[in-house]
Parts: sequence; C-alpha cells; structure tokens
Amino acid sequence: MSSTNENPSVAKNVINWFPGHMAKTKREIREQLNLIDIVFEVIDARMPISSKIVDIDDLIKDKPKILVVTKYDLCDKPETDKILEKYRKMCYNVTAVDLMGGSVNTLIDETKRIMKDINEERVRKGLKERTARVLIVGVPNVGKSTLINRLVGRKSAGVGNKPGFTKTLSWIRVNKDIELLDSPGILWPKLENQEAAHILAALSSIKEEILNADSIASFILRKLYELYPEKLKERYGIEELDEDLIEAYDTIGKKRGALSRGGIADYDKVSNIIINDLKNGYFGKITFDR
Repeated sequence: MSSTNENPSVAKNVINWFPGHMAKTKREIREQLNLIDIVFEVIDARMPISSKIVDIDDLIKDKPKILVVTKYDLCDKPETDKILEKYRKMCYNVTAVDLMGGSVNTLIDETKRIMKDINEERVRKGLKERTARVLIVGVPNVGKSTLINRLVGRKSAGVGNKPGFTKTLSWIRVNKDIELLDSPGILWPKLENQEAAHILAALSSIKEEILNADSIASFILRKLYELYPEKLKERYGIEELDEDLIEAYDTIGKKRGALSRGGIADYDKVSNIIINDLKNGYFGKITFDR
C-alpha cells in the first residue's frame, strides 16, 4: 500500500503466477518419470484442497501415489479430517504427518508396502528387485524440504520458509530402501479458482510480491471472520468487520502500535502484522478450506 491513508479493503486482484522454472520442473519430471516407482504428493493440512496440484495426475500418469499431509499439527483437525476422509473415499492413499516431532514411520512403511508389490511384479517379469525411487512434489512452501529432512533423519538446516527455495530436481538417499527425487514447488498455469489462489497466497505458497500485502491481509481478516471469528476477537479485539475494513485496520493499528504521525494507523504495517500473525501461528490451529 503506497499511502497510510489508502483504503485497506481487499483489491479485486486476480492472482496468476506461474514462473518459468515451474514449467521447466514439469518438463523435467516428465523426462524422469520412467525412473519413478512412487509419488509423494505433499499437501498442507491447513489448505488440503487449495494446495493440491490440479493437474498432478496428467503429470505423473498412473504412478502409485501417497497423498502426504504435512503441517497436520497446525490445522483445525476436525475440519481437515472431513476433507481427508473424502479423499480416502475417492481411493486416495492418505498419510498425515507432524513435521515438528511426530513419526514418519507410517509413511516409510506404506512406501515399503507399495514397493513390495512393485518388486513382486518385477520378479514375475524376470527383473531384479530395486530400491524404491520416490518423486516428491507439491506447491511451494508446503513442507517438502522439512519432510525430506525428517525422512533422512537430519536437522532442518537449509530449509527455506519462502516459496521457490528449492530450484532444481535432485536425488536424495533416505536409506537402503528408499531414494527421493526432490522437486521445486509447482503450481498450474492459470489459477482460475481465486479463492484457492488467495488461500495459497495467505499461507505463503505464492510469493507476497505477486499480490500486494493489503490484499492478502484483507483476505485473511475476512476468512478468519467467516470461519474463526473468536480468533479475531481474541487476537485483535475485533467482533465485527466493517465492509471496507477501515475500522478493523484502525483497531489493529492502535492495539499493536502500528501508527504513523498524528496517531493514524499505518495500513502498510497493519497488513504486514496480519500476514505475519498468520504465518507465525498466532491464530492457533486453522483450516481455510471447506
């Protein structure tokens, strides 16, 4: 926002972000696909619909897939579980993991189970058994790097918390049974569902530079008011949202000391406060998809 007097009401911005490296990543995945046995599609438990790659099946064809649900410790579990149950009814193989201390053994065991079936088929064809080669894919900042570090048993050094941290495809050995092909975060060429696009932006899967901060922050306020009004009241003392959000921004500005000269709320600072409060988990466990 260029001026502290500018209206913070959410702009009618259309998010359409598909950097060139994403197209390159998809092309390289297709080129490597004949080497792949299993696919880990990683989704964020706070947005289990919006973070699912819409054209993933076109990309990976008929490869066996595990839908790996990360950040499960951060989500509104009753709401997320409703969506995960629908995925299971659609015959998805779903495994939820807690990246902040929970076990990943269930994921490893399921990978070995699938690979056992694949190797039995290889033996029937007169081929040798082999180590599981697993492609790991997901939208940016969904937790792929942290998941990999948990799988290989190392600390999260070098893990980025911004979309676009991983730049190239790279093979990583987990153990004697599993090798991972890590990939940069990918989206799809046209983000037609703008609700999903704003959720991706709010939860840091789309770079903040793509959509201005006040538009993201305004979306967050409205989404919280729709789904978790008690969290808005607890964090900011806001019980109602005015249509243009001016009163809400003024309230937050005064409460958090984000003021310009004359005691007027600095809307740029307020927007960043809202975005960072969500990023840092100050609204508690939330799920934005329904």
